[in-house]
Amino acid sequence: MKKHYICPMEAAKLNKGVRRIIGIDPGTNVLGYALIESDKNSIRLINLGVVKMGHLQSQAEKLHRLFQRVQKLIELYQPREMAVEAPFYGKNIQSMLKLGRAQGVALAAGFSHGLEVYEYSPKQIKLSVTGNGNASKEQVSGMVAHLCGSTLNEKFLDATDALAVAICHNLRKTDGNLGRGNSSKRYTDWKDFVKSRNAG
Repeated sequence: MKKHYICPMEAAKLNKGVRRIIGIDPGTNVLGYALIESDKNSIRLINLGVVKMGHLQSQAEKLHRLFQRVQKLIELYQPREMAVEAPFYGKNIQSMLKLGRAQGVALAAGFSHGLEVYEYSPKQIKLSVTGNGNASKEQVSGMVAHLCGSTLNEKFLDATDALAVAICHNLRKTDGNLGRGNSSKRYTDWKDFVKSRNAG
């Protein structure tokens, strides 16, 4: 797991009024993650990084590594909410299957720790963070760096995508407007997730 610490800290109980969120950009070769804390006035970046799995031979190995790493992040930083980027349906079938598996494993890690899990489409995330649903990765990276008051390395674009997911969720929760644009999807367990998929 490649880590890029912006604000290293020990996991601790949250102060009243502060929310801790983990954002995930799923992938079976590279998974991006970001952890933020927020209150009504600010967003603080705790940790940002990527998990690289391209060196592993089988999908089973990759998914197992992914599950272990996401679990470890949750155990260390103790977020209460997870925001995940949904697979983009314009990709080919094989890519969709792989991304869906990666997303499912990340969700499993969240559910196993009792997190509330929210799903956002790439367009929703870009719209919330930049005001443009078709923004480039570089534009998204620049905006999330501005919102967090941090300088982010361009080689961590997969991680800044994860940060954008977390910030998107925080903005919608803070504004009390989870329905802005297309509605977000909230899951508390596998039953919710499967019900949503069957309804779709």
